[in-house]
Amino acid sequence: MSLADLRRDYARARLDEADVSHDPMVEFARWFAEAQEAQVADANAMTLATATADGQPSARIVLLKAFDERGFVFFTDYRSRKGAELEANPRAALVFYWHELERQVRITGGVALTSREDSERYFASRPIGSRLGAWASHQSRVIPGRAALESDLREVEARFGDGEVPLPPHWGGYRVVPDAIEFWQGRESRLHDRIRYVRESGSGWRVQRLSP
Repeated sequence: MSLADLRRDYARARLDEADVSHDPMVEFARWFAEAQEAQVADANAMTLATATADGQPSARIVLLKAFDERGFVFFTDYRSRKGAELEANPRAALVFYWHELERQVRITGGVALTSREDSERYFASRPIGSRLGAWASHQSRVIPGRAALESDLREVEARFGDGEVPLPPHWGGYRVVPDAIEFWQGRESRLHDRIRYVRESGSGWRVQRLSP
């Protein structure tokens, strides 16, 4: 079968303006809970798109670790490519794709660092191997081979021994503060339902239906 012939129809559900919350974060919480109930694999996996100051884009998959009325939080090495791009251009886009539910959520907005306290709290909840790895890895840096990374890990293990592994100064959280959130529900004949929330001045949201 050729790529041009790869397609399927969508018919699981519909999305109507009359049925959604006036608050997109309430609607996202409902959709996320339904993704978990449907046992969607890695329901918190999201594409994070960033760009350099001159507009060169890049994207990767990261994991959502918290969300509330303030926005969507993920954690990473600040020295990584995404960290450098967010420092130069603090805006980002997120995309969730839940194949089993024929749904997408698209988010755009500004990005800010989480508090150090929030980063410390999350870091302490990670498995010990992940905490040690955050010290051993300089994310996105060119290295000569796997052996170099494993050598750095052994040094970190020797440094901390069986004691506490603190939060590295180069590691922590980012919060994407949304100015637009779109909910996409697949429908028959590619006539998908698309409901977008756009932040208005103050704390309100405008709800719009988009053509598919």
